[in-house]
Amino acid sequence: MNRDLIKWVNFDVKGDERGSLNVIESSKDVPFQIERIYYIYGTRTGVTRGYHAHKDLKQVLIAISGSCNIKLDDGEYSTVVHLSSPERGIYLDSLLWREMSDFSSDCVLLCIASSYYDEDDYIRDYAEFKSYVLKRG
Repeated sequence: MNRDLIKWVNFDVKGDERGSLNVIESSKDVPFQIERIYYIYGTRTGVTRGYHAHKDLKQVLIAISGSCNIKLDDGEYSTVVHLSSPERGIYLDSLLWREMSDFSSDCVLLCIASSYYDEDDYIRDYAEFKSYVLKRG
């Protein structure tokens, strides 16, 4: 598999002397119809989250406060991305293993998803993920 793991999404920052405002519109600022939004916060020091991939779900992740690292793996290649700005996020296509770590104490990680929660969409075992990716070729 040869694909670019990181696809940055930059958001148009609006504002004035009173502060900043970012707008995120479905199918315009993110490359899919938004079905679900959730956020992760209050993660203790040393905790790593994620450890899964999605068969079909697509996401955009944004550190709207603080920072964290996202390890991405497509089964052949892996990289770590540092998120630390509400002005840009990363687009995650399906079939990317992800692990989130090194959360700052003030980190709020916003997750914008292309579909509603579906446990059957998750792959929670790395060996199973690698096998699934190989089968899909």
